[in-house]
Amino acid sequence: MTTERVEDYLKAIEKVIEKKGYAQVKDISRELELSSPSVTGMFKKLTKLGYINYEKYGGVTLTPEGEKIAKCTMEKHGVIRDFLEILGVEEETADQDACKIEHVLAPETFEVLTKFVEFIDRREEWPYWLDHFRHYYTTGEYIECTPAAKDSCPLHGKKTKTT
Repeated sequence: MTTERVEDYLKAIEKVIEKKGYAQVKDISRELELSSPSVTGMFKKLTKLGYINYEKYGGVTLTPEGEKIAKCTMEKHGVIRDFLEILGVEEETADQDACKIEHVLAPETFEVLTKFVEFIDRREEWPYWLDHFRHYYTTGEYIECTPAAKDSCPLHGKKTKTT
């Protein structure tokens, strides 16, 4: 079982490598807003754990196990962020909250969230009930409306996704 800190480092390394092809202490220091000595210390621990390959004054790469953890954490982050944005949470807040939630989510919960986000994304028409939820959240007003009567519903002039 990895810690939140380990997952954050591995995710940061993966993101930097995806962006520029390689990663160094200074890149991860910048990405995580930490000092270079802190990053170097953690790199030594991650090397001992078998998650990275690190050469002092050189670059860092992920081992297959480190890459697996990084990609899994990034996938969780993306699904959680997308779910929160579907609910109407602002992009920056959704991103920050996803960073926190990604570490504590049970696999079963993650699977349900993933399926929900996939389900919403595959729909040709934006689900009318999400508009109702957003309206209720914003105003506190509950509007009774059924899919069959959506033409007469005050919220259903919209036919496309809005986030």
